[in-house]
Amino acid sequence: MVGKNSRNINMSTTPGDKTQTKQPQPFDINPVATPNIPTKMVKTLPFANLEVPTPGFGAMGLSFGLGSNLSLEEAEPVLLKAIELGCTFWDTAVVYQAGVNEKLLGDFIRKHNVRDKVFIASKCGFNVFGGGGVTNSAAHIKEYIEGTIERLGFAPDLYYLHRIDPNTPLEESIPALDEIRRAGKTKYIGLSECSAATLRKANSIAKIDAIQAEYSAFETLHETDGLIDTCRELNVAYVAYSPLGHGWLVDDFPFKTPDDFVEGDFRRTSPKFQGENFYKNRAIVEEIKKLAARRGCSISQIALAWVAAQGFIAIPGTTKATRLEQNWASREIDLTEEEKEAMRQIIDAAKPHGNRYGAVHQAMVGH
Repeated sequence: MVGKNSRNINMSTTPGDKTQTKQPQPFDINPVATPNIPTKMVKTLPFANLEVPTPGFGAMGLSFGLGSNLSLEEAEPVLLKAIELGCTFWDTAVVYQAGVNEKLLGDFIRKHNVRDKVFIASKCGFNVFGGGGVTNSAAHIKEYIEGTIERLGFAPDLYYLHRIDPNTPLEESIPALDEIRRAGKTKYIGLSECSAATLRKANSIAKIDAIQAEYSAFETLHETDGLIDTCRELNVAYVAYSPLGHGWLVDDFPFKTPDDFVEGDFRRTSPKFQGENFYKNRAIVEEIKKLAARRGCSISQIALAWVAAQGFIAIPGTTKATRLEQNWASREIDLTEEEKEAMRQIIDAAKPHGNRYGAVHQAMVGH
């Protein structure tokens, strides 16, 4: 069991066959509803030939990007709570503290003997151990999957290219991903923060199971650049990272000025969180907060319910068990059509100010 409110994740499937005919349709999930009538609560979403519990869990912040580097003992409370609740779709990457994050999850899973309860996704594509930058070479993919397996102690269920290397042809990188899938070193393959054109071409070479890209009520870029539409057309699962807007969409956002972010927190260099953009973007959040208050739930809960209502698997991260419980409770939120429309009006009226990343990392997305 992965949780009393979700179906078991069957780990014994054989993915990668583009001729499969009985896959669920990941995005055609919302029933027709009339205004003010609650729609069906979203507690699981299709992923390839599975049903996975949503929201999932993004593990990055346990050891990378937000100024934290937790030991196994420090991380255990939130990870144990995730297992207890059934929040078992977990995400990590090689670049998260140069494999430390992968090893943290692997050590926890082995210690508590819960491999059969979790779906683990990881990512390669950053040249972590060889000078930095992005590479999608076949040699890199084959080398890094071995390191991932060693640190986790088992093969990941899903392996992404973390960023797209425009200097490596897809005709080289996608067959390499497909090769490790066929060799049983991962069950599913995906791309992260690619363009719609890249997804379409990659999927013509080998079946792409998932896209991981940013999406939240605060950041809807991929609604207009074709990526989401292409996922829907090609039956590719959309895994939404930063579904809480890198921390904006919480009730107790603790930062009052751009200078409040600690050393090691990537938001110190993110244009969205610096200068006047910080204050302009905080005003957008206040409008969503009003909608959450009318509903009687937290900002994070209405934000995660919104992502699930789009058919996307959210992977919010946290280091706190109490915050994880609050995020998990979002699956009990029935958004009415009226509430969805109100959220859409807020989103369309006030787009965020500033690029998503600093110049170096901004140049790595959208290829």
